[in-house]
This record gives sequence, C-alpha cells and structure tokens, in this order.
Amino acid sequence: MTTHRFAPLVLALGLAFAGMAYAENASTPVRQSTAAPNVRVLAPMNMPGLDRERVVRIYLPPGYESSQKRYPVIYMHDGQNLFDAATGYAGEWEVDETLNRLATSRGLELIVVGIDNGAAKRMVELNPWDNEQFGKAEGRQYMDFIVDVVKPFIDTQYRTLSDRANTAIMGSSMGGLISHYAMYSYPQVFGKVGIFSPAYWVAPPVSQFTVSHTLPADTKIYFYAGGNEDEHMVVNMRRAVAQVRTTGVAKAGVTMNIAPEAHHNEAAWRVEFPRAIQWLFGGTN
Repeated sequence: MTTHRFAPLVLALGLAFAGMAYAENASTPVRQSTAAPNVRVLAPMNMPGLDRERVVRIYLPPGYESSQKRYPVIYMHDGQNLFDAATGYAGEWEVDETLNRLATSRGLELIVVGIDNGAAKRMVELNPWDNEQFGKAEGRQYMDFIVDVVKPFIDTQYRTLSDRANTAIMGSSMGGLISHYAMYSYPQVFGKVGIFSPAYWVAPPVSQFTVSHTLPADTKIYFYAGGNEDEHMVVNMRRAVAQVRTTGVAKAGVTMNIAPEAHHNEAAWRVEFPRAIQWLFGGTN
C-alpha cells in the first residue's frame, strides 16, 4: 500500500516530536490524574554520568500494606505513560488498573517501577548506540542508572524479590530497544524481558550485538508488534527473535505475538500488557 511507503519517515518524525510533547506534558498536565491510589511518585533521583535527575514512579500491589510478602518487580521505561493519563503523551498503558484486576482475579501481584523518559533526551537515553540523526548514545548510562541506583533503592526501601528470576524489564518502541540491550548487558539482573514494538531501525548495531552475546537458558522473553506499525517493524522483529533464539535461551523461553490490526501506540500496548505479564510471571506468585 502506498501509505506504507513513507511509514519509516513518519515514525521517525513522530518519535522526535514525541520527545517535545513529553516535555510539554510533563510541565503542564491538562488532564485529570487517572493514577490509582497505590501508585506513588518518588523524589527525583540523580543519574550518574548524565548530570540530570529523573522522576521514578512505583506501583505497589493492593495487598502490599497489609502483608509481609515480597514481590517480583518489573522495571519499565516511559514512566509518564504507564499509570496516568495526565502525564502520558498519547494515553496510558493502564498498568495500575490492569494489575489491580489481575491481583484479584489471578493472584498475580507485582511491583512496577516506571522510570520517566527524558523528554527531548528520550531518543539518546534509550539508545545504547550513537545515531547520526539523533546524536550520541546515552543508553549505557541510562541502564547503569537503573541497575546501580534505582534497583538498589527499590530493593532497600520496598519488599522485593530481588533475584533475576523475579526481576523483569519491559518497554515499547525505544523502550523495547533498550530492554533488548539490557537483557544481554545485565543477564545477572533481568531474568524476564518484555519487548514491545522495538525500534530496531534506529540502531543497526543491535544485530551484531545480539549474536555476539549469550543469555542464561532460563531467560523468558516476550516479543510483540502490531501489523499496522511501520512496514519494517514485523520483519525486523522476526529477524531479532531468530537471532535471540541462537544465543543460549531455551526454545520455550521465547515467544512472539503479532497483532495484525494494531498500531504503534499506547492503546495497543495496553491491550497486550496483561498477556505479556501473565506469560512472563504466570497466574500466581
């Protein structure tokens, strides 16, 4: 279809403009908050090596305050979009509403830590590789911030199951790309990974990076893309999945879902989120 011919350019422009929109929404929210009461916004944390601070949001299971249990943790990118329509760029994932329902219906209780994106810095913070169009990569420093600053703080301040089997990383678009990088760079930290609509197009070195690394056999990885995204999305993701399968993970540890009619947006990722976490974590703790 002719509409697909310009899809890569449209997506690139959309991602760039999204950074500016994130910055505007972050400073002047115009919608009423939709975040559940069990979502907290933490004080900004310093990002070593990047000379900036970042807001972190945390979702706690409904029974957290009345129990002494410890819980698995998912670290997610683009924290503004996870819980609250007032801060989301184009809607929200409704992570809090979804997990509140699943805690009741399936006994699936998780902590979710959302790291806000860097607005205009998003395209470099979530990319581990330099890009001629967007600039020098900061993805390594961003992931060091999550692993060396955010995770130790969360594990100290909250009742977490901190081992790799109970620690996941998940994101969409650029967040999918950095999650792919994270599973190979920190296999001792993340045993579960959710990669949604990954922006592989912005990082050609990802292929060589993938095949030159290995994963523990028990890693679990959930890949997702929509059929109505950029015309290269599904092709690129299928290629990445094939490469990942050669790097040591068990065959049953990798799954992929393609939603033929879905687009590149929060509405699609919101629909897929419960499927992904139930596959990654199962119905009960």
